[in-house]
This record gives sequence, structure tokens and C-alpha cells, in this order.
Amino acid sequence: MPLLPKPLPSSEAYIAAFTRTGLPVLRHTARAFEELRGAEHPPGAREIAAVVLADPLMTLRLLTHLESNRRASQNHDITTIERAVLMLGVEPFFNAFSDLPTVEDTLAAHPKALVVVLKLIARARRAATLAREFATMRRDHEVQEITVATLLREATEIVCAIHAPTLTLEAIARRQAEPARSAAEVQREVFGVSAAELQHALIDAWRLPGLLAGLLDDAHADNPRVRTITLATRFARHQARGWTSPTLADDLAELEALLHQPRESLLQRLGVPAELRARLLPDAQAE
Repeated sequence: MPLLPKPLPSSEAYIAAFTRTGLPVLRHTARAFEELRGAEHPPGAREIAAVVLADPLMTLRLLTHLESNRRASQNHDITTIERAVLMLGVEPFFNAFSDLPTVEDTLAAHPKALVVVLKLIARARRAATLAREFATMRRDHEVQEITVATLLREATEIVCAIHAPTLTLEAIARRQAEPARSAAEVQREVFGVSAAELQHALIDAWRLPGLLAGLLDDAHADNPRVRTITLATRFARHQARGWTSPTLADDLAELEALLHQPRESLLQRLGVPAELRARLLPDAQAE
């Protein structure tokens, strides 16, 4: 897969490059598909969906494949992975997604970028798990839509890190050197565009389902479903720095308001270690 050694002139140029070279998936995903396909008993849609949902790149690949091969008779969007697999059928699914390129092979010559990608994917998974929990607490009518949208929230950064590893590492180094600068500012300086701008272009070009696109649109930030995704993503990002990160306090206050949950109950559901919960209670933070 040819990688981008220097910035491209526009969002459209980046999307064209990403589309032309395609998306790799995690090696674990490719191996899991091989095992499922060779199993004695044919796997069900739920088993396949579980593998897909562990990999934001495969999730994105499946949704864009489904949209680009949309049947004329299909008059509604498919916004959950299990439904997407059911729509394709098990055997056609494996025919469409066999011999997939892997992230590990693509970035074999860029080990530092590979570490970045794997950390971003782990954070996306954590955010999706949190969003599913929050959506369940809110009694959302379609928890899986929230889960999928959250998994894709940072897909653009993951895609950029895979296709342009050198530029990604440069952006990270500049942010570390000047932490007061915003991520968007540094991204525009290094890539010529921000990840958010690229995400809008990618959603349009790859024709993600309209409902998922709406859930990823910050213009709808006050919508409780969009807010669930935003807070889950933000909390996962801050939590990656450790449970003692000072930014978690504001996140918890916003989550209390969204979920109508008392702080102690919320900390327990979030899996905060018992020995750290006391310092994250409002009274402790006010001291």
C-alpha cells in the first residue's frame, strides 16, 4: 500500500488517496474471519458482527461496502453491524472480505506509527464500550447505532495514521512540544486540513448512512444521542492518561447531567478502582 510522504492539497485529494488504496484491517480481524469461515458449523451474523465491532477499520469497510453495493430495492439505511451482515449473507460476506490487507503489514516499516494506530483503535473500542453503557443507562431505543457511531468517531485519525504515518508522527511531536496548541491547529499546519474537516469529507465521499453521519455531526451537539457519543469519546481519551487525570472531573459532571446518575453510582459503573473513587467525588474535588 503506497503511503503519503507529504501533505496533499485538499480534503478531496486525501479522500481520493484513501479510496484508491483502500483500508487495511487488524491482523486479528483477518485471522478471526479465516477461523470462522473454516469452522465446522457456519457462523451466525452475531458472531461475525462481534469480530467486526472489535475493529473500527473493518466496521468502516463493511458500511462503505454495503453502501457502494446498495440494492435498488433497499429503501432504508443499515446502521448496525449485525443487520449489515444479515443484509449481505454469511457466504457473500466472506467472499467480499477475504485476503484483506492488514494494518501490521502496512506499517511494518513504521513501528512508531503502528503503536499510535493500535492505541487509537484501543481508545475507540473503549469509547464504544462506554457509549453502549451510557446509551443503555439512557434507555436509548437503538444502542447499537450509538455503539457503531462512537467506534467511527475517531476513524479519520486512524486512517490518517495508517496512510500518512510520517505526517502523523510529526503532528504528534509538534503537539508534545507545544501542548497549549489545539489538535486542529497542528493538524492544519502539518496535513493542510484538520481531522474534523477530513471526517466531513470522508462521510460524504464514502456515503456513510445518514443516521450515523448525523450522530457524528457536532452541529447536533445538543442532541442527547450525539452528546452520549461525544462524552464517551472524550472520557476514553482522558481516561487513557490515567484515572488521576484532572480533566475527568469535568467529564463526570457532564455525564451526571446527561445520565441523571449520582456520582458514586456512575463511578462504580465506569469501573473506577475503589481506592480512587473517593478523590473523584464532588466533595473531594471541592477541597
